[in-house]
Amino acid sequence: MGGRILELRVHGVSNTPPADTLGLGSTPGGEAAAPQLVAGGPITGFYRSATASPLDPIAVEAYSWGQLTSGARTARDVERALWTLLLPFTLANVALHARPGIPPDPNTERLASRSGITAWLIRMFCLSLTCTPVFALTTVGVDLIAWQCVDSACLNRLPGPWDFLANPWWRQSGRSLAAGLTVPLALIAVLGIVAWRTYQYEAVMPADPMDPPVHHTPGPVDAELPDAQPVPEPPPPPTPTAPLASPLQDPTFWWGEGQLRRAAVLHLCTGTVVAAAIPLGTVLVLSPPHGTQAVIAWTSVLVLVAVVVITLVALTLPSLTRRDGATPLGRWSIAVIVLTMTGLTGTVLVLMLPDTGASLAALRPPPGCANLPTQPGCLEDHSLPGIDRITAWFVTGQLLLLIAIGATSRSGRRGGAAPAVATVLLVAGAAWSHGWLPAVPAAPLEVWQIALPLLLLAATGLLLPRTRIAEGKQPLGPYTDLTWRGQAPAVIAGFGWLLCLAYCAGLLYWVTNRLNGGSVPSGAAPVTPPTPVTWGGLLFGAALLVLTVIVIRAIVLFRRLHRTEYAKLAASGPLSAHDLRRGRDVSTHRALHRLVGEHALGLIGWYAATLLVLAVVGCVAVLSPAPPHPDPATGSSAVMIKLVADLGDALLGWLPVTIAAMGLLVYRNNTVRRSVGVVWDVGTFWPRAAHPLAPPSYAERAVPELLTRTAGLLALAEHDPRRVDGIILSGHSQGTVICTAVLLQLPERWRRQIWFFSYGCQLTRLYGRIFPAYFGPDRLPVLTEALTRSCGSIGWTNFWRDTDPLGWPVSAGERDVPVTDPEALHPSDGEVADPPIRSHSGYPEAAEFQRERSRVAWLLRRAVPSPRRGVG
Repeated sequence: MGGRILELRVHGVSNTPPADTLGLGSTPGGEAAAPQLVAGGPITGFYRSATASPLDPIAVEAYSWGQLTSGARTARDVERALWTLLLPFTLANVALHARPGIPPDPNTERLASRSGITAWLIRMFCLSLTCTPVFALTTVGVDLIAWQCVDSACLNRLPGPWDFLANPWWRQSGRSLAAGLTVPLALIAVLGIVAWRTYQYEAVMPADPMDPPVHHTPGPVDAELPDAQPVPEPPPPPTPTAPLASPLQDPTFWWGEGQLRRAAVLHLCTGTVVAAAIPLGTVLVLSPPHGTQAVIAWTSVLVLVAVVVITLVALTLPSLTRRDGATPLGRWSIAVIVLTMTGLTGTVLVLMLPDTGASLAALRPPPGCANLPTQPGCLEDHSLPGIDRITAWFVTGQLLLLIAIGATSRSGRRGGAAPAVATVLLVAGAAWSHGWLPAVPAAPLEVWQIALPLLLLAATGLLLPRTRIAEGKQPLGPYTDLTWRGQAPAVIAGFGWLLCLAYCAGLLYWVTNRLNGGSVPSGAAPVTPPTPVTWGGLLFGAALLVLTVIVIRAIVLFRRLHRTEYAKLAASGPLSAHDLRRGRDVSTHRALHRLVGEHALGLIGWYAATLLVLAVVGCVAVLSPAPPHPDPATGSSAVMIKLVADLGDALLGWLPVTIAAMGLLVYRNNTVRRSVGVVWDVGTFWPRAAHPLAPPSYAERAVPELLTRTAGLLALAEHDPRRVDGIILSGHSQGTVICTAVLLQLPERWRRQIWFFSYGCQLTRLYGRIFPAYFGPDRLPVLTEALTRSCGSIGWTNFWRDTDPLGWPVSAGERDVPVTDPEALHPSDGEVADPPIRSHSGYPEAAEFQRERSRVAWLLRRAVPSPRRGVG
């Protein structure tokens, strides 16, 4: 069947059904014709029309991958919806791939380079982000439940058999703390199970097209399939491996199970160390043990410290910084597991043994506060001693890490100098303020007064000039330079950090409210969260107010653009009243196209800058012992602050539930799916190279499957009716990004028989600006070179519309074809309805697409070498 061309379509984020991807029309009964599954399975499959014939000169096939992220109504969808709660981990993982200056061959990256230092800082930040919910759950279990709840009335307000902690035996020593430790350990166990189940959730490796064929069930498309297939000719001898020109060419880029396993061990073990350190440190400080108990306690401390040291060193080793297909954990991973379990066992033993020092029971709230909170001592702050200070310093350390990531990403090592110096001075200043420096009197300043100028000093690293990378081969066009001043890793990771803090603060508020029987946590109550957490509601309310201002600014810009576009239409010629009304709809889509392409990333950048200011103010506030507002609030300003804080508290309590519900709707409702699917599918496209507990990458399955399908069809024998002589790889929206990854992984002998169609494409305006190391002006030409034929033509055509908010020109390809949308402002040729405004959909039905496909099919047929010339 020489001369047969296949158009292989890959849909975008909205999980377009295969029938719609194939463009199958409805039958007279109103139902679309059911497509035929020709390869793959119900989750990821390749479909063709059931009426397709092997004699068709151009066959159309659809690859459906959307059920990896938005499937049917199954129990698995509920599990995927819960993955939405891991969105902070996803954003932190994406930050690693947003670094500028990643070398084309990741194996050549050095730790001392700009990208190497940024990668190490991001991995450090990801580790701290894993510890954040563990720390919050430890506060819930050890502080709120095991320490502050001493009565059955308080404990009975929680689900589960917690009332046993009211027994006097459990209130002795640190036994109740050992029981509260089960709460964070349960979270770590759940994260470990989820990580274990997702190791091979998506990941597959492309099959060799020369492998023996697997069993195939013939369908209408395979009606002429002979019983015995001739053996395919072997491929030409391999050529020497050329140096990589893009990280996406790395053969192990989509296969990092070994890296995932080793990194997950370090994250889970470090989380366990954080959970164990809080109750163990409480006993060591408040009730120093003696004798055998002291030996066990300090041995446990040394073991847990060893786990942290090994983890910090391991974050610089190739086994974690490089993608690797090997799955064994290795001796170091097993040693970390053993040391963690040893330290945890020692911690539990210390907590369960009787007091050998001062009694901890005297420091806890008096009994009876749950029923009579007005009795003496009940309304005082009886939270776990030291928990406020630990919380404040933990959050401040994360902010300094984020500033260092942004400064290093933009300006290299000179940018990271300011946050490094500020960190050292802040630690020294805290020691000076508390009188811990030998032979030096305590400073006359509070810690928060020292922290403010030093945090501002650290932020100066974000203002240094940008370190330029090598000049790209593709000239910069409008809105194609690096976004967010080259600090995309910090912006993306920062949003994940703030979302994670909001989750944790909301959980702490919810549990505190429950334990107080519905009392407002910002007021006087028997059970109180850590003081730094009480600032969360106020800061969250302020962030929502700023977001409202940004949204208003976006609306103003949209209306201005709409007026401009409408004026252009009205000035294009004499238009009827119908055409002018229709022009308003067209102008709306064109204005949205310009708003996203020209202003969206800028608005996000302004919001991120404002949140940075709020984060600095928040860290200074939590380092002070002051609450966000006096209780009771008096005066108009204090009342207003309390209203904003209470509103923020209420919203924080519902935030995790809201996000999980939205995640469920993402998988069940197409409208919500299209609204938030871009963020979700961009995040889960990238492999988990920085955070092993993020949701799995669908591309780890989609890319290898497309590789196997394209290479397998091109490698079929000459007389096989399924054989094609050329493939038009046709990607829509996010499918364009998937196709780019496939093309860069394909061997050269298959690429010369492929032409790339991209439409609704974000490779320049969004991906190229946020992920410059993969799609930037100096890396996108790598794809152009890969698709360049011996005659000099480039096998890439890009289609775009000025009404498509997610589709723009791509100057790296051979042709940029503008698609008219709508075809006219009024009905014509006997039609009674206005031509539809297709915006981001329906590209294959456009006349420009059909003409280009016919031209490309002719070029592919002409380029097919004759078998007599011996080219395989």
